[in-house]
Amino acid sequence: GARETFENYYRKQRRKQARLVLQPPSNMHETLDGYRKYFNQIVGFFVVEDHILHTTQGLVNRAYIDELWEMALSKTIAALRTHSSYCSDPSLVLDLKNLIVLFADTLQGYGFPVNQLFDMLLEIQDQYSETLLKKWSGVFRNILDSDNYSPIPVTNEEVYKKIVGQFPFQDAELEKQPFPKKFPFSEFVPKVYNQIKEFIYACLKFSEDLHLSSTEVDDMIRKSTNLLLTRTLSNCLQNVIKRKNVGLTELVQIIINTTHLEKSCKFLEEFITNITNVLPETVHTTKLYGTTTFKDARHAAEEEIYTNLNQKIDQFLQLADYDWMAMEPGSKASDYLVDLIGFLRSTFAVFTHLPGKVAQTACMSACKHLSTSLMQLLLEAEVRQLTLGALQQFNLDVEECEQFARSGPVPGFQGDTLQLAFIDLRQVSLCVFVFCFSFKMCD
Repeated sequence: GARETFENYYRKQRRKQARLVLQPPSNMHETLDGYRKYFNQIVGFFVVEDHILHTTQGLVNRAYIDELWEMALSKTIAALRTHSSYCSDPSLVLDLKNLIVLFADTLQGYGFPVNQLFDMLLEIQDQYSETLLKKWSGVFRNILDSDNYSPIPVTNEEVYKKIVGQFPFQDAELEKQPFPKKFPFSEFVPKVYNQIKEFIYACLKFSEDLHLSSTEVDDMIRKSTNLLLTRTLSNCLQNVIKRKNVGLTELVQIIINTTHLEKSCKFLEEFITNITNVLPETVHTTKLYGTTTFKDARHAAEEEIYTNLNQKIDQFLQLADYDWMAMEPGSKASDYLVDLIGFLRSTFAVFTHLPGKVAQTACMSACKHLSTSLMQLLLEAEVRQLTLGALQQFNLDVEECEQFARSGPVPGFQGDTLQLAFIDLRQVSLCVFVFCFSFKMCD
């Protein structure tokens, strides 16, 4: 005779029990078992309520359960947002996502609406992407730090096919060459390329079972991959380029490597297309920005080459010790300049595989810097007196520079273009020589 009292008492007590069940443990984010126990409690609670709904008369009703589920859903989502934000392991985030999908699908099977859970999973996807980016930042750093920045040598057909299988590269001329031979790029090219593909696979894993369309999956993967290229990989490349101990050989190899990686972007586009079956020309399809990343890295490496070359030239010029009062010139160009020209010749010989304009710009930049620096030596304020012998020695050095320019250290210059870098130096030194000779004649 106290049915109404009992029903009210039951519902009140079950609300209290629901709040206890929905209170997550403080360390839930540390292990998957913490999440699993939390979900099991919630599922168990609502399975019991659903059973009571269908086996009793009036003890609970749909409105009561819907109200209870709405409260539970909001608290569950709030708890998951908070605890998942502490997770930095992409594997754990992926396992959590799979657990949430099972949780949602189970409760959906009992008639509970779970769309908000799937919406929240898209938020967690952004966090998953961030954890992946952090992980791959370390992967890329290790690859770049361990690379020897030398072309990959191959001694037989088996090794050649293995590398071509890892990285999309075709060169008819290289294929014709006998073994042993070398690929133009170093090992970090196929390693970076394959790690980009591994990242794409990792992104795809999260999209499984989320009831997303192919277009949505494609868009999710491309956006995450763009972040990997334009932020993570770009920063790693820039850090290598800006390192204090990076040499000209390494910088040249980086330019060559990024050129090949840029060409491979179209294959990454095809790779994503094959996974998602969404054609690149589909409306609103996100494009990969890999070409921008590799162009920026290449330009940074080029600028570093120009700066590095000028610094090397300055180091040689610090050895210049002209005796401006010498009565007789030497029989040949100054030793420091001969060594400097030898350094430039060997350096530009390494530039063989660089894009033509890069090698030409580097050579022209070096010659102009050398010309300007020599002119400053001649015109500096401390030089108050000059002898014809000293000027003749300086002239031998200028001729050595002009001979270097005429020798064509880098192919592609038209006519005497490179020699023009020294024309101002030649004119100034000639004017000084004529002035001093005329002064001596007047004496």
